[in-house]
Amino acid sequence: MPHTPSRLPAVRPGRAPRLKRTAAALVAAATSGCLLAAWSPPPAAPTPQGLGDRLFPQLGNPGYDVTDYDIALRYRGRNDRPLSAVTRIDARATAQLARVNLDFTHGKVRSVDVNGRAARFATAGEDLVISPARVVPRGAPLRITVRHTSDPRPARGSEGGWVQTRDGLAMANQADAAHRVFPCNDHPSDKARFTFRVTAPKRLTVVAGGLPTGRTRHGADTTWTYRGAHPTATELAQVSIGRSTVLRRTGPHGLPVRDVVPTADRAALAPWLRRTPGQLAWLERRLGRYPFENYGLLVADARTGFELETQTLSLFEKRLFTDARYPSWYVASLMVHELTHQWFGDTVTPRTWSDVWLNEGHATWYEALYGQGRGGPSLDRRMHEAYLQSDTWRAAGGPPARPALPDPGRKISIFRPVVYDGSALVLYALRQKIGARAFDRLERLWIETHRDGNAATSDFVDLASAVAGRDLTGFLHAWLYDRTTPPMPGHPKWRQEASAQARRS
Repeated sequence: MPHTPSRLPAVRPGRAPRLKRTAAALVAAATSGCLLAAWSPPPAAPTPQGLGDRLFPQLGNPGYDVTDYDIALRYRGRNDRPLSAVTRIDARATAQLARVNLDFTHGKVRSVDVNGRAARFATAGEDLVISPARVVPRGAPLRITVRHTSDPRPARGSEGGWVQTRDGLAMANQADAAHRVFPCNDHPSDKARFTFRVTAPKRLTVVAGGLPTGRTRHGADTTWTYRGAHPTATELAQVSIGRSTVLRRTGPHGLPVRDVVPTADRAALAPWLRRTPGQLAWLERRLGRYPFENYGLLVADARTGFELETQTLSLFEKRLFTDARYPSWYVASLMVHELTHQWFGDTVTPRTWSDVWLNEGHATWYEALYGQGRGGPSLDRRMHEAYLQSDTWRAAGGPPARPALPDPGRKISIFRPVVYDGSALVLYALRQKIGARAFDRLERLWIETHRDGNAATSDFVDLASAVAGRDLTGFLHAWLYDRTTPPMPGHPKWRQEASAQARRS
């Protein structure tokens, strides 16, 4: 999933209210007979901000906390032209704000209002820099309305945001691409509820994360409205537009399960999608109740090279299910991988991008557990093989909780092997250290403690220590931050084998 930034098209500053010229603006200086005009320094040039994330320092913006996004999109049935859009952001100022920065690029801004008044705006890097007509006090509500376009055409040298499918569009916003679709505070630490209002030709079906709240036909178009019941990180928002069929079934406890598939492929895909309720039940036995209002798969007729855990509606390539070269156990375990993310990554979201091992390590762990009884390798064998590769992965991609910086121009390159099997190996070591019963209790307690919120690696270390009844800081620090892989508890020969392999290579 290589994502790279693109330059924001130049936009003209918003028009501010015209000030009446009065004689009071000029003051007669009686002592010198000269006219003196009031003077003030020119405003400072707009500058991009960021939250200083170690991996993506320019993502996100300080000074406010978003509670809701309401995003209206108009799609005219073609992928070669921008969508018209209106994004309304409800937030609360956490500092006094004379300027407000949003992340936004790959679209043109037509106007901006702040708390009902027209605001000036300019661009700086990939930021939309807004100057409200009035300073926003700390603690005050903040409503920003941006009228803009959202361009589905890929920018040269970059990917991410809108994914063009054979019959429409879908979203893939991880890790830094939501702001290529709509203005936002594009960092996982600022989760908010989303409402999408999408107008499209009536021959197309629109589905988004969350629950449907309305559908209105007007002429040749239909407007579909969806609202998420839980906070969502910007990178996990999802909208699908296309010639689709929605397949419905029921999961555990009456959970609505809806899958969105190309209409022409519904029969071929149905056998795979019928597995989801059983997979939900399998994970609930290990992690507790599914955390959201519904779930399903969005199967896209597109070449993405990845699957993605967008909240309540995971994105999958169609070819994963139609290419006979993929073993059945492998396909099913990848379905479980993305489903696991609804617990690890979606309801409990990393505080920074360096904490992403908590997402991918857990998703890989349960993927491996599920696969081992269905034709895949045993968990022990997979972790043994990962251990033999771990030092190589750490040298290339950094340790699990301190991943190396992304490759130039390829921000998605943080998703290296050390983040997947290399991070699942940390969990394996922890279970070896504290025992299976304590590990299973930790997993459930982690979700219960941080549901609908954000959590960091330090939170996981603290909770693991509390569950184990002893301080695991030193043990986990070595596994999470050291450049070389520590000895595996219960498997002393693994270290010898890894050393022998390193000498041979």
